[in-house]
Amino acid sequence: MNTNKLTDVMIRKLKPSDKKRKISDGGGLFLIIVPTGGKLWRYAFRFGGKQKLLALGKYPDISLQEARKRHAEARERLAQGIDPSAMKQAQKAAGKEQASNSFEAVSREWFATWKTDKAESHYSKVIARLEKDVFPYIGKKPIAEIKAPDILSVLRRIESRGIVDTAHKAKYSISQTFRFAVASGRAEHDPCPDLRGTLKPIKESHYPAITEPEKAAELLRTIDSYKGGPIVRAALRLAPLVFVRPGELRAAKWADIDLDRAEWKYTVVKTKTEHLVPLSRQAVEILKDLYPLTGEREYVFPNVRPGRPMADATINRALQTMGYDTAKEMTAHGFRAMARTLIAEELHYSPEVIEHQLAHRVSDPLGTAYNRTKYLKDRKAMMQDWGDYCDALKTANFAKVIQFDWAG
Repeated sequence: MNTNKLTDVMIRKLKPSDKKRKISDGGGLFLIIVPTGGKLWRYAFRFGGKQKLLALGKYPDISLQEARKRHAEARERLAQGIDPSAMKQAQKAAGKEQASNSFEAVSREWFATWKTDKAESHYSKVIARLEKDVFPYIGKKPIAEIKAPDILSVLRRIESRGIVDTAHKAKYSISQTFRFAVASGRAEHDPCPDLRGTLKPIKESHYPAITEPEKAAELLRTIDSYKGGPIVRAALRLAPLVFVRPGELRAAKWADIDLDRAEWKYTVVKTKTEHLVPLSRQAVEILKDLYPLTGEREYVFPNVRPGRPMADATINRALQTMGYDTAKEMTAHGFRAMARTLIAEELHYSPEVIEHQLAHRVSDPLGTAYNRTKYLKDRKAMMQDWGDYCDALKTANFAKVIQFDWAG
């Protein structure tokens, strides 16, 4: 074995051969040149009467100077009675354990469990928020070492962008991660409750909605004249008649719809309850017209990408195309407020019937919450009255004082 001291020039000139070669730098430090061209630093030493080998890295990633530094550190440990090879393995194991206990690792574990019964439109926003606003700042830190000020710093960054609601949502996800960590023994407590009152409060806001008969009539006429694709047009025409949540409408499945019984049954993702939507004659006609186009597919309103429903922004984009400001005038969610208001004020149905059709959890005096069949007879009558009322609105002459007389 050559015992001459190595230089950078020498190392760069070393060429591979058909056999592995060792070039010593002295003191047990040497360079291995493998047939494929790689150059690997190694330190040979004896500990406890056994010959051992410590890998110090690959040249040129680890320079000659750095290799000699690592060699000197290993020899110092050896002089102290420490096996440098065993110490490196222990450090590597500790690094893996720390990585598995990092905030990001624990948060992704929590997310994988939490998302199982959530809609993709919801959980995709949660993980995107974590990846954008949380992980870059505390993701690599061991979760047990993260304190309330660390979390507040993250939330302040979000709040400073003027999106207070997002800051509160991020805090919720961080808190859920800590609760998961506590349950799995990787954290002592959740620091988030200590931040109570430190963020700006969320301002009460409502989805923009049209609730006046005259403006509703104009909207319905505009929808009827929409020039976009037939699937989007059908979704637009059906939205006011069924007034379900936008995510429920776009994810409607043909298997859940019985056109002969004029019923649509599905599980409300938000409340985990079974919901029944009586379909008016107008709604059934829209679905029957659409069936030849999408009836052989899973979703009533399919995406261009196979196996997926219509994108969540599609109806809002269509409203924008028709000239409506979805930030101030009308949104896809606004059809719920429009129906709730006009059915109560113009058709005079009771709040209990309307709220049940909206699939809201509103307890009655006996404490029972939403039941999908409660007030069903009244709800069927209401949905047909509402369909007829929408038709009447389209032809109403608001130049005169018009009184709608409905016997709801």
